[in-house]
Amino acid sequence: VQLVESGGGLVQPGGSLRLSCAASGFPFRSYVMSWYRQAPGKERELVASITSGGVTTNYADSVKGRFTISRDNAKNTVYLQMNSLKPDDTAVYYCTVPLLGYWGQGTQVTVSS
Repeated sequence: VQLVESGGGLVQPGGSLRLSCAASGFPFRSYVMSWYRQAPGKERELVASITSGGVTTNYADSVKGRFTISRDNAKNTVYLQMNSLKPDDTAVYYCTVPLLGYWGQGTQVTVSS
């Protein structure tokens, strides 16, 4: 099983980033996918989840209206579009398959001027 995140980086406040997570080694289209994040000195927190078919999504209150999770089951990839970024969004972002306990290696997002 592999979950490979990409798309992180340094962005100014108010900017945007799109994270991608390429999955392999399991039936991707059958599972809920989630994005978590962990900021320095803080616990890991759930950012967003999406059901297997992509119909239902849910978000942390802190990112509602700014972040959008989506998936392409033909490409075995889940995305996180992040807009109106704030310094508080700075963290390592992880892709995960909650029911299977698989995690990616994470990608760093830094929001700073």
